[in-house]
Amino acid sequence: MIIRGTMGRKLPYGRVNKSDVLYFIENNGDGLVKGRAVVDNVFNSEKLTKEQLIEIVGQNQDKLILVKGLEKRFSGKRYLVLISIKYFEEIEPFKIDRSEYGNMDDWLPVENIENVKTDE
Repeated sequence: MIIRGTMGRKLPYGRVNKSDVLYFIENNGDGLVKGRAVVDNVFNSEKLTKEQLIEIVGQNQDKLILVKGLEKRFSGKRYLVLISIKYFEEIEPFKIDRSEYGNMDDWLPVENIENVKTDE
């Protein structure tokens, strides 16, 4: 399960659906996509209070396995997206061209991964 807290409803809120394929890139500067998985389930919250957010995170702790105190990181957030995945696999690493994504977020919505793969 991926946990994502945002102040407003920005990516991936409402943009990730069951059966979508997610590609994973390490945020370490090498720019290599190294894994993929299929979305099994998605939860997009309505606007939450701090108490509601902590309750939802607590109810899902067995899947999230968050370290103590991490809920503080999310306590000021108003919306929460929980994404569970299946069929995760490491793949042959490849680079992507992010030039079309200007002010990049942690999430890049791509219709077809082949359109952003590079030959580097």
